[in-house]
Amino acid sequence: MKEERILDARKESGDLNDELSLRPQRLSEYIGQEELKKNLRVFIGAAKKRHEPLDHVLLYGPPGLGKTTMAYVIANEMGGSIKVVNGPSIERTGDLAAILSELEAGDILFIDEIHRLPRPVEEVLYGAMEDFELSIVINREGSSKTINMPLPPFTLVGATTRAGDLSSPLRARFGISAKINFYQVNDLEEIIMRTSKVLGMPIDVEAAKILSERSRGTPRIANRIFKRVRDFASYENLERIDVSLANMALDALKIDALGLDEVDIRYLETIIERFHGGPVGLESIASSIGEELTNLEDVYEPYLLMIGMINRTPRGRVATEKAYHHLKKAHQGTLF
Repeated sequence: MKEERILDARKESGDLNDELSLRPQRLSEYIGQEELKKNLRVFIGAAKKRHEPLDHVLLYGPPGLGKTTMAYVIANEMGGSIKVVNGPSIERTGDLAAILSELEAGDILFIDEIHRLPRPVEEVLYGAMEDFELSIVINREGSSKTINMPLPPFTLVGATTRAGDLSSPLRARFGISAKINFYQVNDLEEIIMRTSKVLGMPIDVEAAKILSERSRGTPRIANRIFKRVRDFASYENLERIDVSLANMALDALKIDALGLDEVDIRYLETIIERFHGGPVGLESIASSIGEELTNLEDVYEPYLLMIGMINRTPRGRVATEKAYHHLKKAHQGTLF
């Protein structure tokens, strides 16, 4: 059984209940993503004044940044109910028809991993998004008949970590498209302080800053790290988290000052030591460290790119000066 990785921003089995309790309900409570919130206030306010559903919304970006949370916030701000489904679970057009038939006027339909919808399902979704109409083809005795069923006005919120995998026709049907960016340290610090209050474990401001600096710009990771550090506090019979405890716990968890763990270090060392700094293809790296290619591309690399540890070139991945310096490795030649 593969050990769960604390710094993996994808959802894990223990995240759901915690995220529900920690999830903000309104835009005013949502920390970070200021530009997106500002625009959404305008779009939502205008739609409510016109007594219309909000235009369909596409949210994209790395995992763990709050796309699902934002969908719930949108539903609360619009005053509608939310129906949450996962793209891969909608295997047939009949599955989609069943979901759409349950919607009421003003509801929010949230489809996570929308890039993984089967093409026949996606094509049925086009009419539902554009015309609020469900077209069903019935085959009977060698002939086919199309039945068009009206749908109540609703808003589709789609989320994806792989926006490039969306088809052009599907992407074009979203009136609002927004990237969820990595969070600033001060935003993560505020999230950690809020989490400490919700979970009833006080934390010093300086300790919260240390945790936020190692959270990879990702709220889900910040909350997960806080919970693990809280475990150390509880074990030591401490009533609050201070700098000393935070550093001790993070050292025990092997999370370094930049938020890198053993997996990240192995990834970088493979490029530097085995492939002489690169360029090297992603397939070769995945094979060398025993990770799936999509995991590297979706989970590990976005943060390493953001903090300048690697570069992507037409010939493959290259370790940067910063990576050599962080790992205290001497250069073996040119980087390009």
